[in-house]
Amino acid sequence: MRIIVIGAKGMLGQDMVEACSAAGMDPVGLDLPEFDITEFSNLDRDMPMGEWVVNCAAYTRVDDAERDRETAFKVNYEGVRSVARVCAKRNQRLIHLSTDYVFDGRAMRPYEENDRTNPLNVYGASKLAGEKALRAEGAPFLIVRAQSLFGKHGSNFVRSIASKLKENDEPLRVVKDQVSSPTYTRHLAQALIHLMQAGADGVVHVSATGSCSWYDFAMAIAARLKPEHPITPITARELNRPAQRPPHAVLSNKRYASWTGQVMPEWEEGLSAYLKEEQLV
Repeated sequence: MRIIVIGAKGMLGQDMVEACSAAGMDPVGLDLPEFDITEFSNLDRDMPMGEWVVNCAAYTRVDDAERDRETAFKVNYEGVRSVARVCAKRNQRLIHLSTDYVFDGRAMRPYEENDRTNPLNVYGASKLAGEKALRAEGAPFLIVRAQSLFGKHGSNFVRSIASKLKENDEPLRVVKDQVSSPTYTRHLAQALIHLMQAGADGVVHVSATGSCSWYDFAMAIAARLKPEHPITPITARELNRPAQRPPHAVLSNKRYASWTGQVMPEWEEGLSAYLKEEQLV
């Protein structure tokens, strides 16, 4: 089975290519500068045929998007629309990675796929616009909403905390009033393969089992690397980032489990696997 992976140099994209190879599939990785999803005129020419196209390409700099709305929408909306248009023309099945940030996080329960969307920031709005554009183009699709990704091939929260723990003994200040399900990209890549094997279509949420605040996540990292390091809980208001984040953006994995018969690993399992992969423990 030939799998076209767009954004193959990114954190999830690299793990996806590796997971497909390990599963006996034939992955073809595409990425900048040779392959640009915002250049529609070249997509049909440059994108190979395959049983599935997996779009991992995205503008993900959440705070920067508040100042650069045009670029965020160019990639996350116009680029997705272009990929979907080519897939519709060829009747290629398309998996598109979206985000928990399409929700406002005020439900205080795990979000299901049909819950009302209401993004709080430009990034979330651009990703939601991409979802809507994809649906409108008519390609056979699967939208996978994931969240709080961390993995070996990109900058992420775990790497940042681990670096700060190593640098000095100064107390860390970490937000306590934003709750998510930190998801290891190797686990997500394997989940995408399970969904392809199940022939899934529509919208599905895929994230680690369980949830925690960023403060709890930082404490779990420190417990494995430097237990004595002081970590101070703060509020999102104190941090005062440009982009507002959803306070409780936990996703429900019930549909994923129903479709695939699989259960996503706990976030703690993902953390341990990542730290081992990075040879930090």
